[in-house]
Order: sequence, then C-alpha cells, then structure tokens
Amino acid sequence: MSKKKLTAEQSTGLLKVLKTRFEKNMNRHKDLSWEKIQEKLEAAPEKLWSLNEMEETEGEPDVVAYDKKTDEYIFFDCSPESPKRRSLCYDYQAWEARKANKPDSNAIDRASEMGIELLTEAQYRQLQELGKFDLKTSSWIKTPANIRELGGAIFGDRRYNTVFIYHNGADSYYAARGFRGLLKV
Repeated sequence: MSKKKLTAEQSTGLLKVLKTRFEKNMNRHKDLSWEKIQEKLEAAPEKLWSLNEMEETEGEPDVVAYDKKTDEYIFFDCSPESPKRRSLCYDYQAWEARKANKPDSNAIDRASEMGIELLTEAQYRQLQELGKFDLKTSSWIKTPANIRELGGAIFGDRRYNTVFIYHNGADSYYAARGFRGLLKV
C-alpha cells in the first residue's frame, strides 16, 4: 500500500467530515455541488491523502472556489486560527542558516510533504473575505522572490478588524505562526 493513500475506512470518514463542513459553510462555495467534488476526490486518492494531512493538523480544509478553466476545486485551510503546524522557519534555506535553536522543520518543505502549497497574499486575502481568520495567530504566506532573496518572508493575520501582511526574517519562527495551505482537486 502506498504511503500516500488512505484506507477505505479513512477515506469514508474523511469524506463525511468534508461533506459536513461543506454543507455547514455554504457561503464559501455558493452554487457548487458536493456530489461533483466527492466524485473528483474519489478519483484522486493522493489528493484525499493531502486533505487528510490538512485535517490531521487541524486545518479544517474546505472548498473555497472552482476554476472552470482547469476544472479544479480549490480547498484552503479554513480553521479559525493557523493550523497546528507551527514553530517553523519559512523555508529550508532559512532553516539551514539558523546557527542555534533550529525548529523541527520549515513551512515550504512541510507543505510539500503534505502535497499542498502555501497561500499567496491574494489567496490569503480571499480567505479573509470568507470570515475572520488568524485573530490570535499568524500564517506564513508564499513570499515573492525579490523579498526572499533579501532574507525576508511575509505572513498575514487579522487584527483590529483589518488584514495585515507583515515581514520577518525567513529564519524566524514563533509558536503562534504556522501556515495555511491550498489544494487543487
């Protein structure tokens, strides 16, 4: 059995959780049908595995969009606070550069291991239009190359009823900063 494949029982359980969340949050995906999404998920076991990874780290993945051009449903981590994948540097280069007190890993590699991508700034702002997220935490977001080349990385949060995008050294890490991912199915 492939490491990145769920058992039938795990798949059934996850699909039930995802369907319940989908039905509870229809404002995130107006005019979309769960049956079509489930069909796509059942045909892509590796994507279901990635969604399970998101769920296991309390990301609460949910459908937030449908791309007609590519015929893909887009899932974001929709947990109220940054998922339980925190205390991470931004990327391997930043992790490697730390001389002391290295965290266990970094956001970019962890996302890749899960089969997901970090949200871009535009996607993070799109998520924040669907609700109020990261009121107590913050989330690394995909950093433009020109910022990363200078040693920085960006993250977002919501404070004072406003979405803020900040910068930090890419090698920094905090217990309240994780990352939000996306998956296209």
